[in-house]
Amino acid sequence: MSANTRHRTVAVNVGGVMVGGGHPIVVQSMTNTDTADVQSTVNQVMALAQAGSELVRVTVNNEESAEAVPKIVETLKLFGVRVPIVGDFHYNGHLLLKKYPDMARALAKYRINPGNVNIGKKHDDNFRVMIEAAIEYGRPVRIGVNWGSLDQSLLTRLMDENKLKSEPEDAKTVMLRAIVVSAVESARAAVQYGLPKDRIILSAKVSGVQDLIRVYRMLAAETDHALHLGLTEAGLGSKGIVASAVGIGILLQDGIGDTVRSSLTPLPNGDRAEEVIVSQQILQSLELRSFTPQVTACPGCGRTTSTFFQDMADQIQTYLRTQMPVWKVRYTGVEEMKVAVMGCVVNGPGESKHANIGISLPGTFEEPVAPVYVDGKLKCTFRGDRIVEEFIELLNSYVDRTYAARVEETVGV
Repeated sequence: MSANTRHRTVAVNVGGVMVGGGHPIVVQSMTNTDTADVQSTVNQVMALAQAGSELVRVTVNNEESAEAVPKIVETLKLFGVRVPIVGDFHYNGHLLLKKYPDMARALAKYRINPGNVNIGKKHDDNFRVMIEAAIEYGRPVRIGVNWGSLDQSLLTRLMDENKLKSEPEDAKTVMLRAIVVSAVESARAAVQYGLPKDRIILSAKVSGVQDLIRVYRMLAAETDHALHLGLTEAGLGSKGIVASAVGIGILLQDGIGDTVRSSLTPLPNGDRAEEVIVSQQILQSLELRSFTPQVTACPGCGRTTSTFFQDMADQIQTYLRTQMPVWKVRYTGVEEMKVAVMGCVVNGPGESKHANIGISLPGTFEEPVAPVYVDGKLKCTFRGDRIVEEFIELLNSYVDRTYAARVEETVGV
């Protein structure tokens, strides 16, 4: 199985966003504000949606947050933000969904963790209440199993059964199998209670890359429910980014996964939207979806002792991402554009020719000129102190000339 041969899953409609069933893989994220703080939560949802999050999850853990959800959704609509809001429930979701029907209606999807919805109970009464709420309000659910809150009675049962086998499996394998069984059995129970199959998404969250790959391969072999991918608690900085990219990327290349989140730990006062950009970049690097023009830039070496090409590459990349909210409305296909900002003559002209538009800056001791290539041909040569500004002007002209025609053709049809 490969990224071009997707794991066949049932499509789920989440507030107008289709997940699974061969639809484009959906990027989602989650707020880290106090949901009861309506203003802060609205601001962060808007920032995440602006960055490209197609679903945004919020914590609903107490009565104050439950009361805030309808206000958050209504305020977002006033600002023209229609991103579906997902409610994240643990421990008391059955109580909140019954007590706050306006909240239940305002949410586009409910996230249920079967490992902690029935703590201290021998039966699945609380789980059933949440499923009945989803049925009543016509909402899909994500049944999200997490190894940090795995149903211990289920794990014990499988461990005991494993001991009786002629060739017992190792404890790690049994634990991963318990995650899969929890997800599959919970989905089966939800269907028995009356929730249609096309309103169920499954996830199996772990924090280790190899474990993630194993558990999702096991889960994909057992079910055709839509699957949400992501490491739980991926971590800080480069560790979280690399771990998410490797784990999610391998599974996507296997054809597994319908929606993704990169659960990065932001630095204090850090940008929550970084996790959206990382998820987008994973998908774009695998050529599964395109979100923003890509910038090719060399890493630098002894030929590029000036930092000018690095500064320019950063400025161009920032400019492209800033422009995309405007461009994606006006232009069709601009997100697939490739730009090259290269630092010397070794690979500069060649990489620039491979891009839609590229510039080869002068390296150390090279002639102080910067040839610019458009669609593989030398267009012009820049000199002097306005190279960045002139390149951006040329870039804008190229976008307007190249992609505006596609919009006109679409309208004409």
